[in-house]
Amino acid sequence: MTERLGRADLHIHSLASDGTAGIVEILDHVERETDLDVIAITDHERVDAALAARVLARERGLRAEVVVGEEVSTVGGHLLALFITERVRPLRSLRTSIAEIHEQGGLAIPAHPLVPYPLCAQGWVLRRLINDPDPRVRPDAIEAFNPTTLGRPWHGRVVRFAGEHGLPTVGNSDAHAVDAIGIGWTTFPGRTADDLRAAIVDRRTHHHGSFHGTTSQLSTFGRQLRKYSRDARDTAAGKIRRDGTARDLGYPGGRHRPPRFDEALAEERLRVGGDPR
Repeated sequence: MTERLGRADLHIHSLASDGTAGIVEILDHVERETDLDVIAITDHERVDAALAARVLARERGLRAEVVVGEEVSTVGGHLLALFITERVRPLRSLRTSIAEIHEQGGLAIPAHPLVPYPLCAQGWVLRRLINDPDPRVRPDAIEAFNPTTLGRPWHGRVVRFAGEHGLPTVGNSDAHAVDAIGIGWTTFPGRTADDLRAAIVDRRTHHHGSFHGTTSQLSTFGRQLRKYSRDARDTAAGKIRRDGTARDLGYPGGRHRPPRFDEALAEERLRVGGDPR
């Protein structure tokens, strides 16, 4: 009998950026409601929640491994940085950002590419990088499936582009709410994060998923708006009280200003069955 391929969702947002769930809720959902083996937390311009999620997943012995990632805003479009340890600075060229990710030992994957929108890497830019003589600036794969309504008309074009240029493909959810996690996914030989990384490098991944309905994301937008309002209120209240608190970033210690992950506090609360936040 053929062994089941591993499953990964490598594009998930938390409260630390524009997601609507903290990492505890994300980890619980992945454990109980999905069959994912690997996930990546890829908040915009930060890695703190991802680092905390990786620690909590290991401490709790959860099935799914957490890859530390970031969705980096470059002047050439959004870029997924995976298997990194430090934040990649935003608003630089796609070329410079890919090189920095590789310097960290990470993988660089353009997110929701080819869509005619400023946040998406365009074909002419990617072709130039793919053909660059310097391997440090070449993307490692391409996000061939992203379930957003905006990306649906361009999906076939992205798949063809990947095939023409020999790029591995991944499928992701780009989830901003827990119920969206896993609606886009990547299959790969093996089950672990190391297996996934090797499969991307060896071009042995496949993309899968279901697109969002035309209006299905409206409820997520509403949750995001309520989150932004709550964030502004909590940050203002902390400044007024001068108690060193700010908005909830969705991980233990994430209300401190500046935020800092409190591993000891998280472990203690988990031992007594409470919410580690």
